Amino acid sequence: MDELKLSTEIETVEPEDIYQCWLDGELHAEMTGAPATGSAEPDAEFTAWGGYISGKNVELEAPSRILQSWRTSEFPDDAKDSVLEVTLTSNGDGGTIVTLHHWDIPDGDGPKYTTGWEEHYFNPMREYFGDEYYIEDGLE
Repeated sequence: MDELKLSTEIETVEPEDIYQCWLDGELHAEMTGAPATGSAEPDAEFTAWGGYISGKNVELEAPSRILQSWRTSEFPDDAKDSVLEVTLTSNGDGGTIVTLHHWDIPDGDGPKYTTGWEEHYFNPMREYFGDEYYIEDGLE
């Protein structure tokens, strides 16, 4: 099984806001630009990228840690779900360090998902959480 760990810094937003956007289906869709479902409830199921990604919340520690079961429609039918841990750490200057630890990925797929996380999450997040972004009373 493959495993990867990636980090990026989003300089314009606090961990609480990224935590909320990661788990709320509507906000997740706005952040990534692709259809998503989900909620910030333990054991809640989610989808992202129009159902290409699916899984379930395993552990939630607001606003700093999300642990999810995770798979794509490309996983072999007999493959178990992979595990995704998202940690959100304040950079001390109003921004957030986002770290993704993703393991139990089917053998040989790690490089593909490394590229996917950068192109389909980190890049859209940097754009979405630009200087104009803010959440007020839980809504953008």
